[in-house]
Amino acid sequence: MPKRRPLRTFDQSNKLKNVFYDLRGPLAVEAERMEADGHAILKLNTGNPAIFGFDAPDVIMRDMIANLPMSQGYSTSKGILPARRAVVTRYEMIDDFPHFDVGDVYLGNGVSELISMTTQALLNDGDEILIPMPDYPLWTAATTLAGGTPVHYVCDEEDGWNPSIEDIRSKVNKNTKAIVVINPNNPTGAVYSRKTLEDIAQVARENGLMILADEIYDRILYDGAQHISMAEVAPDVVTLTFNGLSKAYRVAGYRAGWLVITGPKQLASGFIEGLDLLAGTRLCANVPGQHAIQVALGGRQSIYGLTGEGGRLLKQRNIAYEKLSQIPGVSVVKPMGALYAFPKLDPNVYEIHDDTQLMLDLLRAEKILMVQGTGFNMPDKQHFRVVTLPWASQLENAIERLGNFLASYHQ
Repeated sequence: MPKRRPLRTFDQSNKLKNVFYDLRGPLAVEAERMEADGHAILKLNTGNPAIFGFDAPDVIMRDMIANLPMSQGYSTSKGILPARRAVVTRYEMIDDFPHFDVGDVYLGNGVSELISMTTQALLNDGDEILIPMPDYPLWTAATTLAGGTPVHYVCDEEDGWNPSIEDIRSKVNKNTKAIVVINPNNPTGAVYSRKTLEDIAQVARENGLMILADEIYDRILYDGAQHISMAEVAPDVVTLTFNGLSKAYRVAGYRAGWLVITGPKQLASGFIEGLDLLAGTRLCANVPGQHAIQVALGGRQSIYGLTGEGGRLLKQRNIAYEKLSQIPGVSVVKPMGALYAFPKLDPNVYEIHDDTQLMLDLLRAEKILMVQGTGFNMPDKQHFRVVTLPWASQLENAIERLGNFLASYHQ
């Protein structure tokens, strides 16, 4: 008989060794195990509107259903023309948004796919991207996976979580390719002023950097906060604007996102060729989801009824802010946008050495799943994110239980 080779084991690739996405990481796996054992888990780890009773507008579903017979084949790699034209029209309604046409629009399976495509098309090994701290961790993961180096710039909690322009400037070097701006911000809920955005644009302008603007929450605003798109203040900078239907239209599962390129595109011709290549190799975005874009972007925008006076999202934001602020040793900056709060535990009251263990203990004791601050690349182990999507009574109860848990944890 021929000699048999030893059994071969297969490890993950080296490029994944430093890639993390704790929103769906080990804590979520433990929550699933507990659910399988019969426990009811309140999942506050992701901004998933559908599981908290936020239904998609009927007109979006009707249009998708009507277009299913026309959705059986591939679309063009950038996406169907009516949806891309609707994206162009959306931004034409913003006075200062730079001109672009349908050829500058890419549709994707949510913003997540488009972020991954962008970093793959842009980065060589060792190139750096400036990413906010705390961040939405997909940006850090996608940068690392593409062979780049994420460099985190400080968002100052004492200044309403605004980016520190001085810190951004100090971290630009010859390897820096781009600055990521998440506005409204996930996980903090901050909404940036025009001055802040202009300062970031100036840093990009002075150093020849691309701007990557994640604006998925641009229509989820509270208390009169106004969103200013990054491209408005940086028309002379190559700017990629990311957005989609997941949050404002409550259709996260449809995976309908878009990317718009503005600014001096002649400076990014090689990058655009790479993006075109990647758009083609994934064939196309989910076609039924593409058909949801045109109807969603036209007509009545139902999100404003949820975020304005008497709206459910506003009420829940208020409850989260007020109840978290009442817990001894907990402080929180009032979120002005998005679907989250990012509270801090006073280190003089709570000496936390492992914030992942803290969240695991909360999960097992109270059946509440949240994400620790280090999951958003916040190094101090004193923060965590609260999703403000549950019904008001459910959210109020959850934060009361959190307070009781922290009191016993402290003791």
